[in-house]
Amino acid sequence: MSVSCGLEWMVCLGCTRWAWKRLTYIGAYDSETWPTAEHDDFEPIPRICRIILAIYPDPSSPKSAPPGHGCVDVDASGIIKLTRYEDVGTACPPYIVYVDHRYKEIILAIRGLNLVRNADYKVLMDNKLGMQMFDGGYVHHGLLKAAKFILERETETLQELLRQNGPDYKLIFAGHSLGSGIAALITVLVVNNRKEFGNIPRSQIRCYSLAPARCMSLNLAVKYADVINSVVLQDDFLPRTPTPLEYIFGSIFCLPCFLFLICLRDTFKQDKKRIKDPRRLYAPGRMYHIVERKFCRCGRFPPEVRTAIPVEGRFEHIVLSCSTTSDHAILWIEREAEKALELMKECEKPTTPPAQQKMERLRSFQQEHKNALQTAKTLDVPHAVDPFEEEAQEGDSPTRTTPSDTQ
Repeated sequence: MSVSCGLEWMVCLGCTRWAWKRLTYIGAYDSETWPTAEHDDFEPIPRICRIILAIYPDPSSPKSAPPGHGCVDVDASGIIKLTRYEDVGTACPPYIVYVDHRYKEIILAIRGLNLVRNADYKVLMDNKLGMQMFDGGYVHHGLLKAAKFILERETETLQELLRQNGPDYKLIFAGHSLGSGIAALITVLVVNNRKEFGNIPRSQIRCYSLAPARCMSLNLAVKYADVINSVVLQDDFLPRTPTPLEYIFGSIFCLPCFLFLICLRDTFKQDKKRIKDPRRLYAPGRMYHIVERKFCRCGRFPPEVRTAIPVEGRFEHIVLSCSTTSDHAILWIEREAEKALELMKECEKPTTPPAQQKMERLRSFQQEHKNALQTAKTLDVPHAVDPFEEEAQEGDSPTRTTPSDTQ
């Protein structure tokens, strides 16, 4: 009798400890050991948000008014193409092709999930675990199809814009939510087919995934961390949800219960087993985490941005918070990113010439990327490779992953 009581007490204590850890876990813990981001590196994020908002057709919101009217960062004369749902059909969300002459950027930006549009759900649901192999790893099948659809339509446009504007212009891909995964996979396609874009240097290609969907395996997420940047606001659920997206949005009406069950399941899954599963999808690239709330303290605080290229602990824990869905909204991301940028600007005290600062920062980013790649190899992450070593070995080999490949 005493033995059974003892076992019952142990089970109760274990469950209580687990419940306490889960209920008190906040999004800020994911990045508590990361260094803070710098102003110059984070500077594009708020204006990229506003360019994505220009795709939204709602004239009642000044930030999403017709381009050139309410969106101060979007000049109507720079818009090359602005698609609507009737233009893209069911293949992908609407997108914009925009040339920003002020910052010397050619931007292709994709809007996020439309909750009342069935076609967007079909893109998300077109996937099964391990269904799509790509570039030595796994990616989300439906998002890759959408990426290829957009790139096939816009390759000639991007090529012409690069020719017209010269080698100083960067090629920027951006997206929010559903669009973030598509933008990340377009970036991978372009990086692997740079000859089709005038041999544009890898350093001139950038992707900004806002509230990113988990769209690629860990080896690819680390491999492309030098060109893909993911931005997560505090407790956002989507970058933390390893469950296939079709299950998440299929359970949208009981999402809190579903997220709790995911927490319970992942608690008993070892970290090593997660990392060594080559089919498990992750948020792509370098992570920027905007932190604005603290444990047991009400309200939002001045936002702080932390950044890293994590291999272990890459937003693996669902946060049971009232803000898990609101933190996914692009309006909140834009607002908090702008606040964080202003705070960085106020705190920045340059002590060395700007050119030297940029060179040192570039070297530190390159070293951090190499360290992350080495960590992935040390942890036996399946198919982990150094992209620069891979390019050196291939040399001028014509073998490349082309936008028209489907498998």
